Amino acid sequence: MYPKVSDFINEVFGTNINLPIQSFGLFVALAFIVAAAIVYIELKRKESEGLLNHQIKKVLKGKPATTQDFIIPIILGFLIGAKLIGAIFDYSYFAENPQGFLFSFKGNIFGGIIFAAYFFFATYRRKSKEKLDKPIWVEEKLHPYQLTGNIVFIAAVAGIIGAKIFHQLENLDDFLANPIESLLSFNGLTFYGGLIVAGITLVYYAKKNKIAWYHLADSVAPALMIAYAIGRIGCQIAGDGDWGIVNMAPQPEWLSFMPDWLWAYDYPNNVLNKGVLIDGCSGLHCYRLDNPVFPTPVYETTACLILFSGLWITRKRIKIPAVLFSIYLILNGIERFFIEKIRINETYNISGYKITQAEIISVVLITLGISGIILLRKHFKAKPI
Repeated sequence: MYPKVSDFINEVFGTNINLPIQSFGLFVALAFIVAAAIVYIELKRKESEGLLNHQIKKVLKGKPATTQDFIIPIILGFLIGAKLIGAIFDYSYFAENPQGFLFSFKGNIFGGIIFAAYFFFATYRRKSKEKLDKPIWVEEKLHPYQLTGNIVFIAAVAGIIGAKIFHQLENLDDFLANPIESLLSFNGLTFYGGLIVAGITLVYYAKKNKIAWYHLADSVAPALMIAYAIGRIGCQIAGDGDWGIVNMAPQPEWLSFMPDWLWAYDYPNNVLNKGVLIDGCSGLHCYRLDNPVFPTPVYETTACLILFSGLWITRKRIKIPAVLFSIYLILNGIERFFIEKIRINETYNISGYKITQAEIISVVLITLGISGIILLRKHFKAKPI
């Protein structure tokens, strides 16, 4: 396992560098970048097909700078400078615990002041160039695809908050034992929590910006599937605990073409330091699991890449709005429901049956997806777009 990118670089090239880039965080960022590209492409396509329309907004040009124009740049500049210069002077701590450093009060106040001053003068210069003797109102076109950055940013923030909330609800003992570390860590993110909270937030944002929610939903469906697949690569590489149950069974003959670790894996050097100490290992991550487990992140990545391909190929053939998203809900729910059977997770005891949070939500999503297809077909048949 490679909890940090530098772990991989050091093993391959025999170096001894220490970069503040965690593997899981890197793949989460990559997932959002790929998702943003897909949403951008789909929103642009839907506008070209006449399903979405641009907005006309009036913007006041040339107005003089106000105090409010400088507040955010100054604050942002101070935070960036304090953390950036602070990270340089305390690099060892920053490299080992980047999120702990970023969310702490650690930093360099002089670096903050210098950057705040630079951001102030940069804002002042820009506003001075834009200033007109008499401000004028102009009309500008705002295309839906131009909001992709906002959509992804809102989804990222709301998704991480939702993922953290649902994870804490599922692991209350761990949260109560160390709440600060649990909240600040990139480990421990419940996908369905992020999906639910981000979904609600984006529906509100779409309504506010006069984007039909059902067209936005169809645009993000393939993006969600491939983003999940990429995120699970990060889980596998970092060894963040999203693995399966213990698997001591011999590999079946019909799977002999696969490497042994795809059947059962002990996650050496996992980021959680779970298991037993590895002989001769030195450093922060020197543990491997006592017994091998199913490497479920690999299975999920493979399954979701296949499902993404299906959604991407059929997206133009499905004409009823939100049906593609309904299909996504069904496919995602089925994939997650069955992987839970071999995945380690906290369970609830309901009427004598042990069931996980993800299994409950999976069933709900499958039900919503099937109901959505039925209702949407009836609705848009009676009222075509």
